[in-house]
Amino acid sequence: MSNLKDLFNPRGIAVIGASRDPTKIGHIILKNIVEYGYRRGIYPVNPSVSDVMGLKTYPAVSTISDKVDVVIVSIPNTKVPEAIDDAGKAGVKHAVVIASGFKEIGNVDLENEVVRRARRHGMRVLGPNIFGYVYTPVRLNATFGPRDVIPGNVAFITQSGALGIALMGSTILEGIGISAIVSVGNKSDIDDADLLEFFDEDPNTSVVLIYMEGVSDGRRFVNVASKISMKKPVIVIKSGRTEAGARAAASHTGSLAGNVALYESAFKQSGVISTKSVEEAFDFVKTLSWNPLPPGDRVVVITNGGGAGVQASDTLADDGIYLEKPPQDFVEEVRKILPPFASLANPVDLTGMAPEDWYYRSVKSALQNSGIDAVLVLYCHTALTSPVGVARAVAGAVDEVGVRKPISVAIIGGLEAYEAIKHLTNLKIPAYPTPERAAHALAAQLKYRKYREYLIKKEQIAS
Repeated sequence: MSNLKDLFNPRGIAVIGASRDPTKIGHIILKNIVEYGYRRGIYPVNPSVSDVMGLKTYPAVSTISDKVDVVIVSIPNTKVPEAIDDAGKAGVKHAVVIASGFKEIGNVDLENEVVRRARRHGMRVLGPNIFGYVYTPVRLNATFGPRDVIPGNVAFITQSGALGIALMGSTILEGIGISAIVSVGNKSDIDDADLLEFFDEDPNTSVVLIYMEGVSDGRRFVNVASKISMKKPVIVIKSGRTEAGARAAASHTGSLAGNVALYESAFKQSGVISTKSVEEAFDFVKTLSWNPLPPGDRVVVITNGGGAGVQASDTLADDGIYLEKPPQDFVEEVRKILPPFASLANPVDLTGMAPEDWYYRSVKSALQNSGIDAVLVLYCHTALTSPVGVARAVAGAVDEVGVRKPISVAIIGGLEAYEAIKHLTNLKIPAYPTPERAAHALAAQLKYRKYREYLIKKEQIAS
């Protein structure tokens, strides 16, 4: 059972180190909290000024008469223990320590002292060495990253601060809706497993993405990840896979990256989907958060280019997904609209002369066919059609069928192809610029279905 409910749904939040100076982190965090729309108590703490952004300031958390569940600590590292003591005496439940200068530079004793004092008051610590956290269901953005995060169903946990902030911006660009973003930094107290326990119970989260450099309690992580993976996919970008990367991780957050083979084994045991790049992880997030779970792995590929179909077929095979002949009733349906020289094997090649209507009718037929579990649509830009027009045709078929089936789309070409991808992304239809990425992302969803079935069966045997 998670004990982080008040972290994500606080009755009041204080910013220790709130500043009038717009270049200071304490000012940026306070501004994000206010302007993103958090509606409960917001209390700037700064003994040197009377107000910040029109809000009354307090000399210490203990002087705030209203209930405060969370303190954001953005002050020099040596002053953090004293601030923790003051907040603890006031009954604060969670300290979000933005400050750096702890374990990541070898200052282990100071970090341990912060945790020791927090525990003395029954307080949990997030951080230190972090950029803050976001929880969109209560309109809380307590970070010094981008403000206008898109609400959605993906929780993002990151051990890297600067990369995490950059990826916050990427979620906006990619149209990925977020339930939460949590910077964990040095993980002095609250770690990945604690957060997974919360997101397992969180009705606003359906997919969890983790950027991980290392974990301290691997056994607990596997146990918790196995539990959540039976209901929600967990995607991990595991850094420090090489000796050079492991050294960088140790100097960055003081994390021990560990043996990559051990991590890979642990991920497989717990049903975690492991990725090697940010791009791959975001590709997977789109299919897993926007698509329903498929009942099987019977995939039909629809394309207007043979080469694109071959590349997609190879990628699916690399991921353990092998194309079978499409159902005969589907073949008979699309035969009515295609020229006699079109290939009706799998991939189904609509030929380079395919107009937008052929995409609409073939995709609609595939989505309606009970013998097809998932659909991969590939379009190579030709002078005969408009990429946005094809995107609209695909979206129209999805909308008309109503009952969603996993779908992944590749729109291959130049600037117009990018606009078509953006159109589909806005409609939460996963779309990519290459056949390989579209196929690989769809395969991740099919892989997760198998992981989930394995974990459920394992649980049933154990009980």
